[in-house]
Amino acid sequence: MPYLEEGLVAVVLVAIALVALIVLRPGLTATRGGKILAFLGLAVIPALATAMGLSAHIEHSKTTEFCLSCHVMEPYGKSLQLDDPTALPASHFQNRRIDREHACFTCHTTYTMFGDTKAKLTGLKHVYVNYIGEIPKKIELYQPYNNRECLHCHAGARSFEESEMHKEMRTDLDSNTTSCLECHDVVHQVGEEPQP
Repeated sequence: MPYLEEGLVAVVLVAIALVALIVLRPGLTATRGGKILAFLGLAVIPALATAMGLSAHIEHSKTTEFCLSCHVMEPYGKSLQLDDPTALPASHFQNRRIDREHACFTCHTTYTMFGDTKAKLTGLKHVYVNYIGEIPKKIELYQPYNNRECLHCHAGARSFEESEMHKEMRTDLDSNTTSCLECHDVVHQVGEEPQP
């Protein structure tokens, strides 16, 4: 992502330079080349900078740092540090089964900006609630957790594929008839302090 941020800075500086040139020397726009330069400086390059900025912010919003920047999500971040091998988020995070920089997004891939239109609208609702509304006492998923989120990593993994229980349940797991969380039910243990 740093290359995107550096590129964005470069595009913004070029836009500022072109706008300054046009403001300081308005006679340049009298020629065809000057009009093209003005169009680039006032329309094309700012649109490019906006697109690059949006892309950089969307990428940043996939980071664990971003997810845990909301006060209400701090306990979920602490649950990644629990000394409990049965706690799914903690064991995945601590054993590097997931990318630590994108821990939240790895397991919640259909969430907010990255899901369908309904998910995007829900994300806007979260922004509203975080800044203006009333945050609920208990954070809950809007719909049951989909096995797809587990299987996009575990399907094909030797430990998963060789498990007799997984073999027996595979059709039900694939169809989401049986939830992975029926057996692996220790998820975010909010309120429990990490062990040193």
